[in-house]
Amino acid sequence: MIPDIRTVNVTRYVTPLKEGGSLPAVAEADDDFLYVLKFRGSGQGPKALIAELLGGEIARALGLRVPEIVFAQLDPAFGRTEPDQEIQDLLKASVGLNIALHYLSGSITFDPAVLSIDPLTASRIVWLDCLITNVDRTSRNTNMLWWNKQLWLIDHGAALYFHHTWTDWRQKAAQPFTLVKDHVLLPWATELAAVDAEYRSLMTPAFFEGLVCLIPTSWLSPSEAGFPDEDAQRAAYAEFLSIRAAHSGIFVKEAQHARQTLV
Repeated sequence: MIPDIRTVNVTRYVTPLKEGGSLPAVAEADDDFLYVLKFRGSGQGPKALIAELLGGEIARALGLRVPEIVFAQLDPAFGRTEPDQEIQDLLKASVGLNIALHYLSGSITFDPAVLSIDPLTASRIVWLDCLITNVDRTSRNTNMLWWNKQLWLIDHGAALYFHHTWTDWRQKAAQPFTLVKDHVLLPWATELAAVDAEYRSLMTPAFFEGLVCLIPTSWLSPSEAGFPDEDAQRAAYAEFLSIRAAHSGIFVKEAQHARQTLV
């Protein structure tokens, strides 16, 4: 089922989150909720927002917990009174549609050395990150939160890194994810074969074709990527993910092999 993504208007810049590579911030919207706002004007650009959207909603479709994702509209007048010049420049460059995740107040960074995780959950997260080629779930930065006694996944902006060049993207779709060796949950991922059988049937071409329709036109750059129009670029995202899911056995074997070298 394709999610219905709400759109909110950003009303207040609360505080920057300096640890994020894309200079995210906590912001308030016109629905009176707080969000972690990620800006299209950051150095990583709209591609990080596309990866955030697709990666987060794929995780949700697989039954994993992700904070609600919304489109966040930034008005041209927003941030004019911001005293920090770097932040003001970022806000000016991000006018229009951005992305935000519901702020989990009181959450803590998940540390598997302190909080236990079961093998099935670990295997599901490893499988997800192999599918979307997420390089950013390491011991240095787990991008997982513990909130209300539950595990939540955040920050998928570094996933789908193939779209930074679009070179030989069909071939890349069927390649193993060698960086799984650095995945923070790999030592606990003993159920990858069972998860693969469960998840492969959920990740269908029809699902991906519907999902990519959510990508806002303003985030796409078809001419830069070598496509005739935005619909063609959306279709390429869907095809990449469909190929990857159909060849999941390749990245599962890579993950299993990498795990054997750890244990």
